[in-house]
Order: sequence, then C-alpha cells, then structure tokens
Amino acid sequence: MNKPETVFPQTTQPVANPARVGAIDILRALTMVLMIFVNDLWSLTDIPAWLEHVPRGVDGIGLADVVFPAFLFIVGMSLPFAIDNRRKKGDNFQQLIGHILFRSVALLTMGVFLVNGESINESATGMPRLLWNVICCTCFILIWNSYPKSAPKSLVTGLKGLGILTLLALAVLYRGGEGGSISRFEPHWWGILGLIGWAYLVAALITVGAQNRLWVLLTAWAVFAALSLIAHAGWLPDALHVIPGAIRNGTLVGLSLGGVVISTLFQQYRKKGDNRQMTVVFLATAALLIGLSVLTRPYWGLAKLGETPAWLFLCSAFTLLAFTAIYWVADVWGQSRWFGFIKPAGTDTLLCYLMPYFAYATTNFLGIHLPEIVLTGGIGLLKSFLFALLCVGLTGLLNKAGIRLKL
Repeated sequence: MNKPETVFPQTTQPVANPARVGAIDILRALTMVLMIFVNDLWSLTDIPAWLEHVPRGVDGIGLADVVFPAFLFIVGMSLPFAIDNRRKKGDNFQQLIGHILFRSVALLTMGVFLVNGESINESATGMPRLLWNVICCTCFILIWNSYPKSAPKSLVTGLKGLGILTLLALAVLYRGGEGGSISRFEPHWWGILGLIGWAYLVAALITVGAQNRLWVLLTAWAVFAALSLIAHAGWLPDALHVIPGAIRNGTLVGLSLGGVVISTLFQQYRKKGDNRQMTVVFLATAALLIGLSVLTRPYWGLAKLGETPAWLFLCSAFTLLAFTAIYWVADVWGQSRWFGFIKPAGTDTLLCYLMPYFAYATTNFLGIHLPEIVLTGGIGLLKSFLFALLCVGLTGLLNKAGIRLKL
C-alpha cells in the first residue's frame, strides 16, 4: 500500500471490504501482550502501583484494569467481519447461531476449568495446581485444535475424545477449598475466558440479528449501557437475577457491543474510502465516551472490579483511540510490518493466552528460580515484557508445528 501524501487523505474511490483488517489483528496482539505482561506482575516487587490492578472498592484504574475491557471491545470489533465472512461462505441463520453457541460453550468450559484451578486443594485432588492447569490447557488444545485436513479422521476423533474424557475425569477428581469446607468442581466464577464467552454470546447473537443495521446495534449498545447504570443504581428487578451477572450487569456486553458498533461504522467508511470523516467521527465518539465517564464517575466510581459505567465508557474510548491510531499506521500508511514480531498473538490469541500456564509449570518443574534483581523494579518489568514476547514466540512455533486453536 502506498504511503499517502497527506495526513488525512480523502479517497473518493470505494475500496473492497476486507475479510481481515490489519489494525484489528495488531490491536488484539498488543492487548494480548499487555495481558500476559500485567498478569506476570505478581512475580515482581518494587514496581509502580499504576501498572497493577486497583483494589476492590477503590476509585481509579491502573494499566492492568484497561487490558481486559480492551479485549472485550476487540471481540466486538471482530464480529461483523467474522459473521459476514461466514455468510459469504454459505452459512445460514441456524448455522451461525450454532457456531456462536459452540464457541460460547467452549469459552465457558475453559474458563470454569481454569477458575477451579485457582482454588484447588492439591492434597485432596491429588495433584498440584500447576499440573492441573497444564492438563486442562493440553485438553483444550486436543479438543479445539485446527487439525490439518490431511489428518486421519480417526486420529482427530481420538485426540478430541481423549481431551473430553480427561476433562470429565478431572471434574470428578477435583476437590477445592481448605479445611472442613472442601468443595467439588463448580463455576465459582466464570474466569476471564468465561466472561468473554458470555459477552461474546450476547454481542454475537445481536450482531447476527442486526444484519449490519447500525441503528439496531446502536440501540442494543444503549440498552446495555443503560443496564449498567440501572444495575449500579440498584434498580434491577429481582427476577433478572436468574440471568448470569456478566450479562445482567450490562457492562461487559456493552464493551463488546461498542466494538461491534465501531466496526460496523468502520466498514461503511472503509467502503467509501473516507478516512478523514471516519477519523473525525471516531475522535468525536471517544470524546463523548470520555464525557460520559466523567459524568457517571461521581456516582459509582471508576473501577474494573466493580464493572462501573465510568469504566465501560472510559475503556471503550481508550480502545477506540488506540484502534484509530493503529489503523493509520498499519493500514493507511502501510507499516504493519512494524508489528510483525507479535503477529501470532493477534492471529492465534487463545493459544497465546494459554502459554503462560505451560511456562510457569515448566519453570517450577525444572526448579528454575530467577535472582531477586531480575524480579525487582525496572529490570523486573523488562523480564515480564520479555516473558510476554516469549509466549508470543512459542505460539508462533506451535502454529508452524500445526497447532492452532480455532473456535
């Protein structure tokens, strides 16, 4: 792609609507790198507080508090492209719904198994937490790997069956809790992957039903944004408490639907080739979202753990601004190669997310203990960043070896 002569080129020739947009993959990859980075901060000492999660009940956010909502927003951005692509391949309404349900169940399943690992009673279960995580992640790969078409069907069926049976056995063997309060396998909470699964389920169903009608998507976003306000005001009817909290509280679904709205707008401007107007609209939208965050913050605070409306609006704005900047660099100016070293994190994000579980178990098994200086301050932050890049590199190597998760 040629470099434009002006900062905001006004293209009059319509351009084709691509199946993938480089900026979305890059933003997803950057978000995953940041997610692995902030999730590794527990291993460090003497680091800036603004990098970490803000404690529950505190009004404010750190870097770690903007990563998860950014990922939910990106999940929404990917939906219109993914659904349109499946329609072009011939999927009808029932097939689209079936795919959405399958993917949601897969994310919920993975989330629940990893969450149970957090509260595992190692002696009662008969295995350490790190081993539990490795076995679970291995089963996820066996079940949801995108096997080559040349692979024997009997082998693929056997591997998938082995993964499913192993997970069932783990669920039966599992014991959690401590002392006299031993618990069985259950969804204590849904975990990061499970929360993504619930938000994806609702946002995807709405996207399929909307059929690219922007007013329907805007209305749906407004409904869930309002639901976030109503939930925090304590006005939700008791009858709605049968709905999972990730949906009922409105905030998480609102993040993903915000991504759907922006992606639909992006498709319209992309077809017209009007980068200038698109950028102005996106900047104005981000300003409006920031304003809504400022207006709602005095009532319920700005907090990830509280899933407050101010957090919904502000993080949506941050992600929109990041996408706009990356789009100009990668797609308009043609500099996507700058981000090539993190590409696997954007194209096989789920496998990349699982890599730290294998890495932590491996270092523990081998008895590797890093010196204190590598776990402190700026050097420690460099270690965590390099660890995130290592996980991306391992993902790329596994992809080349034929291991690629696809839901």
